[in-house]
Amino acid sequence: MGRIEIRVADITTLDVDAIVNAANTALAPGGGVCGAIHRAAGPGLAADCARLGGCPTGEARITGGHRLPARRVIHAVGPVWHGGGSGEAALLAGCYRNALNLAAEEGLASIAFPAISTGIFGYPPEAAARVAVATVAGSLAQHPGIALVVLCAFDAAAAAPLRAALAGQQG
Repeated sequence: MGRIEIRVADITTLDVDAIVNAANTALAPGGGVCGAIHRAAGPGLAADCARLGGCPTGEARITGGHRLPARRVIHAVGPVWHGGGSGEAALLAGCYRNALNLAAEEGLASIAFPAISTGIFGYPPEAAARVAVATVAGSLAQHPGIALVVLCAFDAAAAAPLRAALAGQQG
């Protein structure tokens, strides 16, 4: 699993080829990580997103990085948590898989993900971490050009479920 790292950081500061935005279906500037990415990237990001015309839940779209260190932003729309019986895990897995597919298509070697759907969308962090790690680990075999996937957490408490999921995947 050397290609997957857990980092505690501000995702907007990471020097990777792409960062993933935990987006809404309108791809509009929002709160949480989405708002932070839009603020750091500047108004050009919102203009690019408006031209894309939205994105369905579970899918991903790509734009330029604008003022971010990352060259590209991949916007992935995670599911709102409704208790786990409404296909949330499959939709969340789709976010990670589709973002990695876009990164590979663009020839990007490094990508950083936030904990998609765990903020205002209410996905339980432990369950989301298991989906994230399993999907990323399973998808990397199909994308040998992706050298590094960073699962980024904003603090140590947010990193703990990711570390546990990664340890479980390795064990």
